[in-house]
Amino acid sequence: MGIVKTTRVEQSRIYKLNGRTREEIIAEHLDPMTQAVYPFGGPKSFMSDFKPDKVQIIRVLEQGEEAIRQANKHLGLGMDEWDIRYYTQLFIKLGRNPTDVELFQIGNANSEHCRHWFFKGKLVIDGVEMTDCLLDVIRAPLGALKSDDVSILSFNDNVGALRGHDVSVLVPINPDRASHFKFVSRMIHLTITAESHNHPTLISPYAGAATGYGGQKRDTDAGGEGSLPGMGFAGYCTGNLKMPGYEIAGEVLGGEISDRYASPLRILIEGSNGLSDYANQFGEPLGGGFVRSFDQNVSGERRAFIKPVLYSGGVGHIDGAHIKKQTPKKGMLIVAIGGPAYAIGVGGGAASSMMQGQNSSTLDFNSVQRGDGEMGHKTGLVIRACVEMGDKNPIESIHDQGAGGPSNVLTELMERSGGTVNIREIVLGDKTMSVLAIWSAEYQERYGLLIKPGKIKLLQRICKREKVNCEVLGKITGD
Repeated sequence: MGIVKTTRVEQSRIYKLNGRTREEIIAEHLDPMTQAVYPFGGPKSFMSDFKPDKVQIIRVLEQGEEAIRQANKHLGLGMDEWDIRYYTQLFIKLGRNPTDVELFQIGNANSEHCRHWFFKGKLVIDGVEMTDCLLDVIRAPLGALKSDDVSILSFNDNVGALRGHDVSVLVPINPDRASHFKFVSRMIHLTITAESHNHPTLISPYAGAATGYGGQKRDTDAGGEGSLPGMGFAGYCTGNLKMPGYEIAGEVLGGEISDRYASPLRILIEGSNGLSDYANQFGEPLGGGFVRSFDQNVSGERRAFIKPVLYSGGVGHIDGAHIKKQTPKKGMLIVAIGGPAYAIGVGGGAASSMMQGQNSSTLDFNSVQRGDGEMGHKTGLVIRACVEMGDKNPIESIHDQGAGGPSNVLTELMERSGGTVNIREIVLGDKTMSVLAIWSAEYQERYGLLIKPGKIKLLQRICKREKVNCEVLGKITGD
């Protein structure tokens, strides 16, 4: 089109009042995380004089537990008194003060969302310690099979996998560039994964459900050395709907209005719209699902899905040659692919692990992600090109970026070996982001990869073709 100097494009919307007040329209339509209100005629410039927050030192050596207690409240770390005592003692033992960036990473990485303390911890019922934790109970049916012929991946990757078959697969002869296709015979296993996005869907149904589906899709992409999606499923559990003008038998309770949380009816309407919109943007069919609503007095106690369940499941497939992630080895490059960084999903791991209402409304809102299904599609095409290379796949290991952002996915990649990361190599969509946000926000549609140095140009070629950022952030050092 001859437009060569454009550096930024913004979407804007103009609303006619039609007898309504400006405040009413803003309250109904504004997404304060991604939109701002401008006077008629629009802004003169998108330049901002906003300065990002600087890294803060948390004075644990001088103030003890109180320093972490205050940071816990201010940053929404979700720590209990045991955590506060433990990390106070740890930094005293190390003889140094932590930064707010470190504490934020700790709070999210060690949340129930990411580490599943409840499922792996000791259970005491009526004073008696149980012999099995919840995860042991969940694993039990798999152990009863006593057969590797059924389960290929279980409880150790982003997806589970069931044994498949040798099948004929249509792949490009040169997946990194335009080429003819050919049929090849490969062992293809069935992958299955599921996740929930309950907390974000209660705060912002459309975005919460959309990014819940996006998270499932990225898990489906990130098995072994790369895997591929096939079909999705969705499920919703809410309180009583209390639909205006449509009475449902038995709905005695419910109907409360909250400024902080979405109603069950809004969750079903906006949540299903957001989820389907995201799935449509990267072209995965939604093959099934379920809906449940419940809010009743049971034996004198009110039982309800006040915090909803937003369930997102997916099936896909993985090449038998790509099942096992490679161990990090000295010299391997730590790479991130996907969209640019924005200050969205800040503290989602910790926020979703708290009792609802325990966090401040501002921190709750900050913890909700915003999805970009188009970028999800493009990054998926990069992974597909790598996977279609078969034994020439450049990916040694892959994890999707979820709660905790780069601080979680990159450390997961270099676990047990260690490495260096240059945070300033991350491409920013928002130049005003603080180090804390860059390192720990859950900006979507990104993956962390381990790549051998000799394969990086191949990956960069594919990313350039699909218009996806390819950031070489550091390398495995082995120390």
